[in-house]
Amino acid sequence: MSDSRHHVSSAVVITRPELTEDVAARLALIEGVEVHATGPGKIVVVIEGPNSGVLGETLIGISGMDGVLAAHMVFEQALDREETIDGDRTHAA
Repeated sequence: MSDSRHHVSSAVVITRPELTEDVAARLALIEGVEVHATGPGKIVVVIEGPNSGVLGETLIGISGMDGVLAAHMVFEQALDREETIDGDRTHAA
């Protein structure tokens, strides 16, 4: 498969409320993951990568983190590289 596409997804991560900030800090350290919002027991993230498989693997890893109760992909989009900016970052991220 060609490297001409860049995949972006958003996800909601459900956490134990007392661990939300800790989980958000750990999520921010994962390559390709950006934390966009937090609230008691909820974190909104954007995940980026070269294909859907990488996004899925990242989401599975997030689901298995201590303090995470569930992680649900909300949206996924594949963009041509020409549509990305700032070193493969998108306007959405």
